[in-house]
Amino acid sequence: MSIDAIQDIYPEDYAWCYGCGRLNKEGLHFKTIWQGDKTITVYTPRPEHTAIPGFVYGGLIGSLIDCHGTGSASMALHRKNGHEIGDGTEPPRFVTASLHVDFMKPTPHGIPLKAIGTVEEIHPKKFKIRTEVFAHNDCCAKGEVIAAVMPAAFKQKSEV
Repeated sequence: MSIDAIQDIYPEDYAWCYGCGRLNKEGLHFKTIWQGDKTITVYTPRPEHTAIPGFVYGGLIGSLIDCHGTGSASMALHRKNGHEIGDGTEPPRFVTASLHVDFMKPTPHGIPLKAIGTVEEIHPKKFKIRTEVFAHNDCCAKGEVIAAVMPAAFKQKSEV
């Protein structure tokens, strides 16, 4: 099996996020990959992600930007540490310190959305990810995530 997405290699203890956790059966299963020096997440909204007929619920867009941002930060620090996805090393996990979303235009339903991220290191343990979400070639939303390395207190096993 080819492993391309950072979410595919998150440890089981931290793979439960509703947005990007591969172990959350009810989740969205966002997957973030490298495409050159940009990060990409492609997702097709499900029927229940409707705001009004024909348009995507804004909360889904916010979730997409959020998980894309933390996944992008994880990939960036993993690469900075000399690793790549699938090389057998565990990536760092991030949490959202800040999320900002601007809706540029209504997002049409029924087509794949493509989040494209640009990563900027702002501190050894914090990254800023600027994301644009496209439906076809139209930018529907822009967002910014400040992602922080997951605090040690979060790294305790919890029951899910």
